[in-house]
Amino acid sequence: MTRYNMTLPFQKNTVQVANKLIPSALIILFFLKSLPGTAQGNSQTEEKMQWFQDAKLGIFIHWGLYAVNGIDESWSFFNGYISHNDYLKQTDGFTAKNYDPVAWADLIKKSGARYSVITSKHHDGFALWDSKFGDFNAKKASAAKRDVLSPFVDALRKDGLKVGIYYSLPDWSYQDYTHHTRDSMRYKPADDPKRWNTFLHYYQGQLKELSKTYNPDLWWFDGDWEHSSAEWEAPKVRQMLLDQNPNTIINSRLQGHGDYATPEQGMPVTRPKDDYWELCMTLNNSWGYQKNDHDYKSLDQLIGIFTDVISSGGNLLLDIGPKGDGSIPKEQEELLTGLGRWTQKHKEAIFGTVAGIPKEHFYGPTTLSKDKSILYLFVKGNPNGEIVLRGIKNKINRIWVVGDGTKLSHKVVGKIYWSHYPGIQYIQVPDYVLDENMTVLAVLLDGEIELYREDGSVIESN
Repeated sequence: MTRYNMTLPFQKNTVQVANKLIPSALIILFFLKSLPGTAQGNSQTEEKMQWFQDAKLGIFIHWGLYAVNGIDESWSFFNGYISHNDYLKQTDGFTAKNYDPVAWADLIKKSGARYSVITSKHHDGFALWDSKFGDFNAKKASAAKRDVLSPFVDALRKDGLKVGIYYSLPDWSYQDYTHHTRDSMRYKPADDPKRWNTFLHYYQGQLKELSKTYNPDLWWFDGDWEHSSAEWEAPKVRQMLLDQNPNTIINSRLQGHGDYATPEQGMPVTRPKDDYWELCMTLNNSWGYQKNDHDYKSLDQLIGIFTDVISSGGNLLLDIGPKGDGSIPKEQEELLTGLGRWTQKHKEAIFGTVAGIPKEHFYGPTTLSKDKSILYLFVKGNPNGEIVLRGIKNKINRIWVVGDGTKLSHKVVGKIYWSHYPGIQYIQVPDYVLDENMTVLAVLLDGEIELYREDGSVIESN
């Protein structure tokens, strides 16, 4: 072990390291650069994450064998609802005969999404691309007899959309993986390290293959709970992916080696502390296609959830589940089309914005322009003629309806000359400007927004 004899800079201008004299400033700079929390590291992260933070909306796609019979993806055999052999019989029904990757990408773009994430391989181990690691994939082991991942990635790129690859770390069908079903474990890594290394070579080989072939903008890992960071070799995997593409970003499910948090299904009640986060949520109650699940969220509900997410500084990754033949269910297509009408109309209040103001100031979702001089208010339902804005110190220069430009009037109530309390802003919202789903207003301020967060004043002069 090398011993470091470090002297303070004001005592000596050099540091002795392994019998060599090196300027102490360089040593200090080296250590600072190596720390993840340094200004340089934060700056690089912010630059890399900018497109993600601006994107706001992504479309998740769960597509695999489970779409054939409409059963739970992978979990159906893991939890014993169906045998593994019966699960694998779905390969005969995975035809992709009506699969149109260009139409998929066009629908995603039409929805307003800026990126898409597709399940290249779920926990069942079935790969959508023609992998050289094993034969359990769409080309070699299904009725489709072709790589179905590559044409979709190409279509996304042509539409100017960012590409996200979902990859399951566990592979419950692979003979040299540890877990098979909830009640059946093949071995433990510590008991058979040679077998575990065989699996590591397999899964990391697939990742290298995906990385070199598709160069994804985003990696969406899943299933990391089954092993530790050391067992997955997570730091090595992260570095391997960054070596291929330094600008790629990674979700939180790589045992602490990701760039952003991924809450699932449940909208956070309070604003997450993470700088970057993404809520993944289904259109109905299922990730993959299930023919008996018709419990779809309404368009108004989806828009409500979406605006709550962006108001708190997050992204929404909204999931669809195509059928085994590659067609997208009509209900899902209609919801994405309806969402697209709304996002296109209100794009200035959505994309490229930052998190809004606390809800004490406005009882609804809000966002801010990047310079924080325009406050966007998302008005749910019919406000019966007016909405209320509280504690805004700024002068309001103008208010308009996003999407049609109609100028709105407002008045201030309760502002007193001797107090810092800014009063209450009442904004008039006539019925004829209301959007059929959710109305959005833009409030132009005289500078960066300033909020009154103090207690009310006591009369000292009148």
